[in-house]
Amino acid sequence: MTAIHPVRVNHLNAVVEDFEASVAHLRGLFDADFLMDLPQREWHAGLIDIGRVIFELFVPPAFLLNARYGPHYLGVEYQADMAVVRAAVAAHGIRIVRDIGVALHIHPADCFGVAFEFYGGSFHDNEWPLLGRAMHPAAYWREVHPLGLTGLRHYTLAVRDPGAASRFLQAFLGATPLYEIARPGIAAHAIGLHAGDSGIEVLGPTGGGALADHLAAHGEGIRSVVFGVSDLDRARRYFTGRGCVTIAGSAPGSFALAPAATLGLLVEFAA
Repeated sequence: MTAIHPVRVNHLNAVVEDFEASVAHLRGLFDADFLMDLPQREWHAGLIDIGRVIFELFVPPAFLLNARYGPHYLGVEYQADMAVVRAAVAAHGIRIVRDIGVALHIHPADCFGVAFEFYGGSFHDNEWPLLGRAMHPAAYWREVHPLGLTGLRHYTLAVRDPGAASRFLQAFLGATPLYEIARPGIAAHAIGLHAGDSGIEVLGPTGGGALADHLAAHGEGIRSVVFGVSDLDRARRYFTGRGCVTIAGSAPGSFALAPAATLGLLVEFAA
């Protein structure tokens, strides 16, 4: 059966409540670069870069229909050959929920809660008119910026059956399995995979705990985004110096920001 084998993660997609306030907050906290403003009838969207990890923020015209669920990660866009994408989507019997020709979103109910998006191009080397330049290079975020970001390590995917999710990601994305390990801090079993240029950590609950609570509240889907940092202690000081509350991350030694600091989304950091 056809597998996609994406090139890279283009961006993570997240639904938040207030577009202008969200952009301003991320610029203030991370020195994020606002790349593109994409207001549309259905939603107000835009691209913002943090450490060469691009997020597309989506805000509906009225948040009422999302208020019960709250801010959340909708999905992830991969750069991939679109002919292969369409063949794989058809072969796996996955529904397309939005198709604009050059890119498409597939139905999260068919993909363990992830609205995967695919596009043939890349965003990381563009010149951005709104910004007036290209994105900062990786060396800037790693060596110059005080946070010391080293890029996207992986995103975590909360599911009820991690084995089934892993098999799906291998068959559909062509993801390569890397490890299986216990995550006792969140009462989870983890399966690590690699797809494109970064990782996916599939998490399934082993009992009551943070992961089970997340699944009860939000269902299956992307739980967090995990940034790499060159120095965990320095990164923690960066945030505490800005008044942010840090909490334990999914993996031993990692930490996360209390979601109130990141628009209601869970963002983690690991060395």
